[in-house]
Amino acid sequence: MENRERIVILGAGESGTGAAILARQKGYDVFVSDAGRIKPFYREMLDDYHILYESGGHSERLILNATEVIKSPGIPESVPIMKAIRKKGIRIISEVEFAGRYTSAKKICITGSNGKTTTTSLIHHMMRKAGLNVGMAGNVGRSFAYLVATEAYDYYVLELSSFQLDGMYEFRADIAILLNITPDHLDRYDYNFQNYVDSKFRITQNLTEDQYFVFCSDVEITIKELEKIVSRAEQLPFAYQKKEKDVAWVENEELMRIEFEDVDFSMSVQELSLKGRHNTYNSMAAGIAGNVLKIRNEVIREALMDFQGVEHRLEMVLKVHGINFINDSKATNVNSTWYALESVKGKAIWIAGGVDKGNDYSELYNLVENKVKAIVCLGKDNQRIVRAFSGKVESIIETASMEEAVKAAYYLARDGETVLLSPACASFDLFESYEDRGRQFKAAVRNL
Repeated sequence: MENRERIVILGAGESGTGAAILARQKGYDVFVSDAGRIKPFYREMLDDYHILYESGGHSERLILNATEVIKSPGIPESVPIMKAIRKKGIRIISEVEFAGRYTSAKKICITGSNGKTTTTSLIHHMMRKAGLNVGMAGNVGRSFAYLVATEAYDYYVLELSSFQLDGMYEFRADIAILLNITPDHLDRYDYNFQNYVDSKFRITQNLTEDQYFVFCSDVEITIKELEKIVSRAEQLPFAYQKKEKDVAWVENEELMRIEFEDVDFSMSVQELSLKGRHNTYNSMAAGIAGNVLKIRNEVIREALMDFQGVEHRLEMVLKVHGINFINDSKATNVNSTWYALESVKGKAIWIAGGVDKGNDYSELYNLVENKVKAIVCLGKDNQRIVRAFSGKVESIIETASMEEAVKAAYYLARDGETVLLSPACASFDLFESYEDRGRQFKAAVRNL
């Protein structure tokens, strides 16, 4: 029987199309509106499910009669159609909120400014290795709504961005993981860091004593925020050096330990497949989740040892005439780039730039002065990077295409040095996405 309620979905990418398919399956009157061009792949999916849609603009008469609007995460509140919907008083939710209504599966949810995709993928890898019926969705892979509509998983591992969390109200995680919080996307949060922090902390909403909250106690802002809220969930903090309540830590720079309730797990940091301090944090978070899920120690250990990493995150591409080329296109904020530069051995030629989201580059100054020989800017407007690093490196070059940037970096680099693509910025000025940027980088390197 048809549901008379009308669901309007803004945006016909992965999130919006998945939401439309689930809404159609549940009997709603569904309409999809996209201000831009809908990719053929998603247009075919909408046609297959007989879903009405428009592209190239928003028709208010077809949108403002909605019972509920599902907004794709990339659409800012500032666009006119959003203001019109808010003025009309129509409820706006995220695709993840909507999908959560239609599954009783356990949900392991991961957020943070950095490390989300790596940790989500690592936990998914671990759960599959343990033989669990688990899907991975959210800000990575297919949309949560699409998987709920088309699969029957017992567990979901969900990567959640701040934009997705903003539209979530009744949704509840079973294991909520907050990795870290550093300034990011401030252009979407009125350049107010607290607004962004509040968004990240939405992952803790609705948690009861039956759920778990996993977080890094080394992140000062996380601890300050925890003092403001009442959380009934069991708290499982982790840190590099053990403090009183931490359940995971690194002992003598050598051994990763996890201890809580009846859990007693340890392994050498050297055995972890993911290297670097930031990845040790990610591995601790994943290890805690694995233990909460009662996965056997040997399976957790194997998963942490054989996980292959994530494309576009510190991905070794090639060595050309002794020069290492590393693709870290997923580094869309300053803190991600800090970790990338910190992990580089020897001198680096740093390819940076794109859409600046209100970045403060000052935290990179020491690393850049000590490790970076030259900066190759890659963006339509590079002035903020040029101003920030003038006088701190031997040379700064501006380029307008990936091919040009890679060639410039190659000529600047010498045997034993590294060319690092770690933009610290969003990709949308010259590329479709960070994935497109990373793929173009790899293609340009192979063409040298």
